[in-house]
Amino acid sequence: MKIAFLTPEYPHYQTGNSGGLGTSLKNLALQLTNSGIKVTVFVVFQHEDNIFFDEKVKIISVKKQKHKILGWYKERKRIQKIIQTEITSASIELIEVPDWTGISAFMKFSVPLVIRLHGSDGYFCKLDNRKQKFKNYVFEKIALKNADKILSVSTFTGTITKKIFGLKNNIQIIHNSIDVDQFSPNNSKINNGQVLYFGTIIRKKGVLELAKAFNLVIEKSSNANLLLVGKDAIDVFTKTSTIQLFYDLLSPEARASVTHLQEVPYNEIKSYIHKANVVVLPSFAEAFPMTWLETLALEKPLVSSNIGWANELMVNNSTGFTVDPRNHQEFALKIMELLESPKLCEAFGKAGRLRVVENFSAQKITNQNIKFYKSLIN
Repeated sequence: MKIAFLTPEYPHYQTGNSGGLGTSLKNLALQLTNSGIKVTVFVVFQHEDNIFFDEKVKIISVKKQKHKILGWYKERKRIQKIIQTEITSASIELIEVPDWTGISAFMKFSVPLVIRLHGSDGYFCKLDNRKQKFKNYVFEKIALKNADKILSVSTFTGTITKKIFGLKNNIQIIHNSIDVDQFSPNNSKINNGQVLYFGTIIRKKGVLELAKAFNLVIEKSSNANLLLVGKDAIDVFTKTSTIQLFYDLLSPEARASVTHLQEVPYNEIKSYIHKANVVVLPSFAEAFPMTWLETLALEKPLVSSNIGWANELMVNNSTGFTVDPRNHQEFALKIMELLESPKLCEAFGKAGRLRVVENFSAQKITNQNIKFYKSLIN
């Protein structure tokens, strides 16, 4: 079987940094090649044209071109032509595309086209209570309507997306996965009192609510400290730095116990998770987050939000605590409860890893994807 992916991001030094979308795609691509499937990934809107291999995965980097008029249409059709040429020459049997900003709108191929819902712009605008740009709405709807099949990484994301775009499609659910051998616990010394947040510093990830909760933590636990690992983002509402908004919400005592690392290579993130006492991920807007899977796989107790997708991944009071991020008092209490109980941290950590191994391990989810691809190709 030969399949291809079209994506705007892929984590590799030749294609730049990537978020959860690129990470989940890379994980799947590598697992598929380990199962004997030939995979080609088209990474578009890049700085240069290039072809290289990431292990057994063929990467085709496509340089972004500017057009004087109708660039949104002409660039998509140009990309379509590049991909179709490779489909024909390499006998590719299927192509998969993410839903973000309707990247495949106006594209037509000679093979089935699958859209996987990782969270469209419309989806995240809905969760953020923001109005979506009309252009993005149109592109995403056209792309979704033209897909031969739609997958979703969570039931919650599929349900919300169907409502937003008025879809009649039957959406199949295949969750994101993680290599549980690569993400396994070790004997790293824990930094007692350290609370870790990792990911983009952005409002929709709940970081501003975290600041308010940490103010309450530091009042009761003077040895607590918060480490933020992630790139700062411009806030969508105030048009200013989100990390500065975060600092402005902190009490003087809390501010003295916060450290921010702007950017850390992806392969180093694990070491920070290993050393953390507690991980906090209070996000308002996710689909099926890789950061949560990584945390649980590494046997770390997690205090997360309790919204939608959380109920498909977390088990409250078993793999960690799920709390409404706006309930600052409750969120702080759960952090403190874990900081004060090594045994509870250990119990939650083991339960979290077991849940990931049994339900979201790479091999298990890869087999589900292969079965799906075969059914569509046949």
